[in-house]
Amino acid sequence: MKISAIELYHVSVPLKNTFWPTWIPGYPQTHNRFTLIKIVTDDGIEGYSAGAAMGKERQGLGDLIGGYLIGADPSDIEGIQSLLKQAGFLGWRNFWIEPACWDIIGKSQGKPVYELLGGKARPIEVYCSTGEMHEPEKRVDELLAIKDKGFRTAKLRVKNKDLDEDIRHLEVIRKGVGEGLALGVDANQGWLVSIVDKIPPWDLQRAMEFAKACQANNIGWLEEPLDARDYDGNAALKKVAEVKISGAELNYGWDEIKVMFEKDCFDIYQPDATFAGGIAQVKKVIDACHAKKREFSPHTWTNGIGFYVNWNMALADNEGTLPLEYPLEEPSWVPEFREGVIEPIIPGFKATLAPFKRPGLGFKIDKGLLRRYGRRFFKVTETRLKIKVIREKGLKAALDLKKRKEIPET
Repeated sequence: MKISAIELYHVSVPLKNTFWPTWIPGYPQTHNRFTLIKIVTDDGIEGYSAGAAMGKERQGLGDLIGGYLIGADPSDIEGIQSLLKQAGFLGWRNFWIEPACWDIIGKSQGKPVYELLGGKARPIEVYCSTGEMHEPEKRVDELLAIKDKGFRTAKLRVKNKDLDEDIRHLEVIRKGVGEGLALGVDANQGWLVSIVDKIPPWDLQRAMEFAKACQANNIGWLEEPLDARDYDGNAALKKVAEVKISGAELNYGWDEIKVMFEKDCFDIYQPDATFAGGIAQVKKVIDACHAKKREFSPHTWTNGIGFYVNWNMALADNEGTLPLEYPLEEPSWVPEFREGVIEPIIPGFKATLAPFKRPGLGFKIDKGLLRRYGRRFFKVTETRLKIKVIREKGLKAALDLKKRKEIPET
């Protein structure tokens, strides 16, 4: 089996209501945008994945990855990981592409990806992960409505300039919702963005003070309270905090996350397989959590395809007991617009998702929605790639390159 064709699409799904993500404070998000990749094998199997995007910044991605992936074996995950890492040296981080190869493997074997990873089909409870910071009194009403829908756990966001305001936010909400709803809090300090509102980064002292407030208000976990690469700071905070500390959602895969285990940075590790090294590297994190007696709960705030990728990771963790993150911020970020080009993911009774059985990553692309919201901007096949190289390098150089690539490794 080898990769015979690659297609890339810009997908832009307009939101009916403007979304104000706390991770880009002050920024009005009007569309759900992502890059969709379709990888086709020589025997006709299609694999898909998606990478969150701000716009069309990956316009030239195909020129970069085409020469790496055409002709490669998609079932050789170690080899694919190596190729994507090499391409990343020359351009963007590309590990969001790797799940498409798992999609192919699962479809070729007639199994969901989580089964390939040793997981078992089981219902998974989800928690409501909000994405905006509202006035606390308003958030109380929203959370009580969420509770009425069956959610037992929810995650808040804090993004005030002053620590006292963040703590007041927490106190008002906990008092308003009572103890019948489990709460977590995301500080969004792991990868601080300040292109609009200038929100100051937290230092260790502020993180420690807020962690105390979390404990006092019966908060289940505090997410990303410090820079994602402040390994020593996160380790120092975890050592003294009485609330669980979590992070690692966007770290650059196992190379960085293994340092976090060595320094004992977190109680809960939450890498997103579309950012943090792909499925293979996140599986290493799950195994390390088992060995180190830590918990795993993947980040899922991207799009419907990204949710499926990380849903597979949650199902691959047979020892996992934590609910899975379910992004929801009504009326802006809701399943219809979040999923984009696949069927909306709707939890059932008591906020539970029944396990999917479809082979591969589990979703099916709605070709009608893709035509409506997507635009293909790149396609390459083996023949097209050969013609491109001949035109750019000349026939002699192209033949020489072909010979060099065919030389086996020693």
